[in-house]
Amino acid sequence: MDQNQESKWEHNVIEKIALASIKEQSRARKWGIFFKSLFFIYVFSLLGMNAYPKIKASLGGDGKYHTAVIDISGAIAEDKEANAADIIESLRDAVKDDQTKGIILHANSPGGSPVQSNYVYEEIRSIKKEHPNLPIYAVVSDICASGCYYIASATDKIYVNPSSLIGSIGVIMDGFGFVDVMQKLGVERRLLTAGAHKAMLDPFSPPKADETQFMQSLINQVHQQFIDAVKSGRGDRLKETHDMFSGLVWTGEESIKIGISDAYGNDDYVAKNIISAEKKVNFSQQKSFLDKMSGKLGASFGQALGSLILSPNLR
Repeated sequence: MDQNQESKWEHNVIEKIALASIKEQSRARKWGIFFKSLFFIYVFSLLGMNAYPKIKASLGGDGKYHTAVIDISGAIAEDKEANAADIIESLRDAVKDDQTKGIILHANSPGGSPVQSNYVYEEIRSIKKEHPNLPIYAVVSDICASGCYYIASATDKIYVNPSSLIGSIGVIMDGFGFVDVMQKLGVERRLLTAGAHKAMLDPFSPPKADETQFMQSLINQVHQQFIDAVKSGRGDRLKETHDMFSGLVWTGEESIKIGISDAYGNDDYVAKNIISAEKKVNFSQQKSFLDKMSGKLGASFGQALGSLILSPNLR
């Protein structure tokens, strides 16, 4: 191969390599655009699903009455999906919709924060005063205990399955004590505080009778608030027994007998036969993709701080 041919061959090879590289870059750009488009379609679809009830309300819906469904699922706490802010916003969205004929709180929760539960309880009571002709029902699936029942007691009626678990009208504050373990391991606790009770119920120090009594008094107050709320919401439907407010739970079947709940029924039954609006629209607040990815830093910080001290729970 002479020099001229060799030079031409090298030129052709370089040209082919360059063209292949350009094609590969073009293909990569196209795939990049494709996947970015899919990502944005996914994000906007989630946002659209989240905004649907609000958009529907603003446009006046389709002219047919519906039953609004709001989920209360899992632990009730500020940093959980079942938090007061989201539940209250869902309630307000449902009330604003002219096609909402009634509201179902789909309850499946073991309870949680007494503060969050009280916020929702008071919101339901407020809605009932402003809209006395708008029925609000609680429908229990597996469990509606403690803080969840606190909320449910504000509704017009509570529907259960015979095997549902419901009740647990009580308050719990738990912790651990490691004093004996530390002594056996030869560990010395060194604790400095400013304030006689700043380290109240410290798990590494022996309990003090006055502090234990004080905390018992605190949870007794919260318990009484819970009892008062249930009595106010349920009224004379309660067939009060000596253990009704002891923290016990009952099956749906037994709960009807003692007035903790009212009747059997699921979402479909209540929507169709009680509210008379068979079509159901879920108004529960849905977390966007970005919210789930980023999380709530403020709530996470608050949870971390709160874990340093004991707090009462309706569970």
